[in-house]
Amino acid sequence: MVIVAGCVGPGWGNGRAIAVRFVEEGARVLAADLDILRLEETIERSRVAAGETKDAIHPWQCDATDSGSVAATAQACLERWGRIDVLVNNVGGSAAGGPVEMTEAVWDAQVDFNLKSVFLACKHVLPTMAAQRSGAIVNVASTSGLRWTGAAQVAYAATKAGVIQLSRVVAAQYAPQGIRVNCVVPGQLHTPMVETRLARQRAGGDVEALLRQRQKRIPLGFMGDGRDTANAVLFLASDEARFVTGTEIVVDGGMTTRCD
Repeated sequence: MVIVAGCVGPGWGNGRAIAVRFVEEGARVLAADLDILRLEETIERSRVAAGETKDAIHPWQCDATDSGSVAATAQACLERWGRIDVLVNNVGGSAAGGPVEMTEAVWDAQVDFNLKSVFLACKHVLPTMAAQRSGAIVNVASTSGLRWTGAAQVAYAATKAGVIQLSRVVAAQYAPQGIRVNCVVPGQLHTPMVETRLARQRAGGDVEALLRQRQKRIPLGFMGDGRDTANAVLFLASDEARFVTGTEIVVDGGMTTRCD
């Protein structure tokens, strides 16, 4: 039984791809997002993947920055399926600016959205996993939390670095209780966010120019998408990763291996 937090957005964004990928492997998924109406495409794609298994995915409205809402999400999974085997924290998003340009309000919102959301999900799911003596948590970070990736987004970079270290600390604390905690660290993927937001922020609305700029940084010569993130998440949540905890899989086509 899997909770995936953050499942909307057009096309193959990370959250949608993760939810569908788990359904393809036979999991039951609680798809949680603040905008429940926009979950419909995720639900439809998951139902196609599930075939005759109509109960494979269940939508749930959740404000990932509100403790009560997150607690209710964990309880909903327990009431529906009796267990929480996997938690995937995929909520997040960037805001442009360094310390001078960025307002305090934007900084605070970024901390809540990108880091507090992970803290709250872990807070309310870990007791169930500890009682089960098993569970896997996969947190989605970003290569911006590892190095400069081409744009000043100081709050996003700081909070995604925080997600990585939070995951390591929780992994060490809860390993004796059979719980594994890892991160997937996506790089500059071609997700719908490129067209809907980043092109306006960084390339004056020129999507093709932004794609060329991003692709030049990638040694493999092409950009992956949300399905590449989803496959890494699936591995870290699976029994095949039973001896893997407190670490990261970087999904970036080799971008962070470069010095430029």
